[in-house]
Amino acid sequence: MDEALKQRLAENGADVEGTLHRFMGNEALYLKFLLKFKDDTNYRGLLNSLDGENYEEAFKYAHTLKGVSANLGLDPIGRPASALTELLRGKAAEEVDREQVAVQRAALEEAYKLFAGLIEG
Repeated sequence: MDEALKQRLAENGADVEGTLHRFMGNEALYLKFLLKFKDDTNYRGLLNSLDGENYEEAFKYAHTLKGVSANLGLDPIGRPASALTELLRGKAAEEVDREQVAVQRAALEEAYKLFAGLIEG
C-alpha cells in the first residue's frame, strides 16, 4: 500500500492506523481487502432494498455493510450504515422513518462514492 493512498484514506476519515494495527501491520493484506471492498454487493443490495421498500432485507444489508466498513476502518461509510441499521431494526414498513432513512442514505452514498474512488485510484 503506498503512502499516498494511506494519506488520502486518513484525510477523509478512515481509521487507517487502527485498522493496520488489527491487520498486524500487514499493509498488503489491508490493501487486498480494500480492493475486495469495491466488489462487495451489500451497498448495491441496500440501495435496491430501500428503493423497493423491503426494509427487512435493507436492514440485513445495512448491518453487514456496517460490519465490513468497520473492519476496514471506513468510518464515514460505517456511521450512516450503522444509523440505517438502527432506523430499520425490527420495524414494520409503516414504522420506518422514511425521512431519516433518506438522510442517512444520502450520507452513505456520498461516503461510499468517495471511498470507492479513493480505493480505485
